[in-house]
Amino acid sequence: MPQMATTEASLERGRICRVVGPLVEARGMASVQMYEVVEVGPERLVGEVIKVVGDLATVQVYEYTGGIRPGMEAARTGRPLSLMLGPGLLGSIYDGIQRPLVALHEQTGPFIGRGAKASPLPEEKAWDFEPLVKEGEEVAPGQFWGRVKETVSVEHRLMVPPEVKGRVARIEPAGPRKVGETLCVIKVEDVSGEGPRGLPLTMVQSWPSREARPFRRRLPIRQPLTTGQRVLDTLFPLARGGAAAVPGDFGTGKTIVQQQLAKWSDADIVVYVGCGERGNEMTDVLRQFPQLQDPRTGRSLMDRTVLVANTSNMPVAAREVSIYTGITIAEYYRDMGYDVAVMADSTSRWAEALREISSRLEEMPAEEGYPAYLSARLAQFYERAGQVETLSGGKGSVTVVGAVSPPAGDFSEPVTQHTTRFTRCFWALDRELAYARHFPSVSWVRSYSEYIGEVAAWWEEQIEPEWSELRAELMNILHEEERLKAIVNLVGPDVLPDAQRLVLLCAAVARDGFLQQNAFDPVDTYCDPARQAGLLRALVGFYRRARKLIQSGAPVMRVREMQIVERLSRARFTIKNEDTDAMAALMRDMGAEFDALEAEYR
Repeated sequence: MPQMATTEASLERGRICRVVGPLVEARGMASVQMYEVVEVGPERLVGEVIKVVGDLATVQVYEYTGGIRPGMEAARTGRPLSLMLGPGLLGSIYDGIQRPLVALHEQTGPFIGRGAKASPLPEEKAWDFEPLVKEGEEVAPGQFWGRVKETVSVEHRLMVPPEVKGRVARIEPAGPRKVGETLCVIKVEDVSGEGPRGLPLTMVQSWPSREARPFRRRLPIRQPLTTGQRVLDTLFPLARGGAAAVPGDFGTGKTIVQQQLAKWSDADIVVYVGCGERGNEMTDVLRQFPQLQDPRTGRSLMDRTVLVANTSNMPVAAREVSIYTGITIAEYYRDMGYDVAVMADSTSRWAEALREISSRLEEMPAEEGYPAYLSARLAQFYERAGQVETLSGGKGSVTVVGAVSPPAGDFSEPVTQHTTRFTRCFWALDRELAYARHFPSVSWVRSYSEYIGEVAAWWEEQIEPEWSELRAELMNILHEEERLKAIVNLVGPDVLPDAQRLVLLCAAVARDGFLQQNAFDPVDTYCDPARQAGLLRALVGFYRRARKLIQSGAPVMRVREMQIVERLSRARFTIKNEDTDAMAALMRDMGAEFDALEAEYR
């Protein structure tokens, strides 16, 4: 991690010469560095250097700049925009630059005061510290030297900073400790050649938000991130450590999909970034998440969740940095060995912030006014996902799910198109399905996943040996239905042969009994992998037996009149997770009903 050795007192102070919205230009800043934090005006508003020409620095200010005028001071800090990482992150709600919104509300009321500052971590809280190293022991980058119980379900592992290697000179005994206390001193070699020096360690690490945290190596992806949503897990699976895009028009359910993923995915930690969303939507998230119950522990979901809230009426510059705040927090927990899921809602609003800032910088616009480096910035974000071997030798992962809000549902617009280049999973939300009250409104025609080959072995070894074959057959039924719709719309279904009418019937049963999922139903809201495989086998088994029956001469109407058709459509409500007896009874009854019909047409 790069360090800036100069002290704030020795740093030059510039003078503001121009103010354009959130951008402030200051002269007398010849030695300032890119992405260095600068505080402007008498209220010392926080900003970040995004352009340097000679001694003229352009500062992106993360607060409202009204009242800032030429002649005021711009003070360097000598450090990049960094996050405080330590115990107390979980359960917190931050804005885009990691200011704790709850603390600011208590400090300034419902409207955040300009220049308001508060520590991102609870400085007065005492954590039960347990040392994991002894005096005289050699330590390496990323090694765990202590731990605290951050929540009931998450152990916070204190790590040696990535660039530090040495010998433990002192370690505090177990007991209640605050985040700012020096708990360990490591004797490291001084690069200046002056001999060893003592480096004090607290529970807090500081890390630049725009810089990816290091790891040993990337690991191959093998396991899916199961979400409990059938259309996603079975048809378009996302791998643990992968990246997915969720594009959809207004009202198609992007936020509900991400909330379902946050609640039910098998990630250890969830980081939810509300980037530029409407204030009422973000308010609903902030109110609902603390009330959601974690299915693992029965406690509040906030015990393993970090929320970054940056609504559309907040300063546009803070919106641009908010996704880096979220992904850096995710990487921090990844380095402890956890599997982390990042929900970014939405990257379109983030891209709009880029476009606005670029226009104020008078940069040459590219397609639809977005800056030419839009694709590069998207790549920098999504490429921080992955499953890795950490510096400590363990395994951790960051999985990214980014919502995209294309205007009027136009998937050909630049943000959606560039996002598809850097994600291997595409969950396209369909407006017509949403208007028909079919949720999740994931289109099985436009969506795809390139992780199927990687995760198929896990499904076949752990859940269902014929998973790949059953999934492919269901997809064929759905795609064949789409092809037949054109004929049906012209001349009606009655002109089709019975074999094709059977396809339409089975596709309708699949839509009602498998693809739809009610987020508010206690049974249907979450479907574990075993029940998904059972329902998949039942649907495909029904199609296979019905096709054989029709080939024997039975009319499709006899199949439509079977009692099992209604039971298959309702099974998602009537069969609970881990209820293997009910699933076996469904398969047994279906077989008996088909046997009786087949006996009539022999």
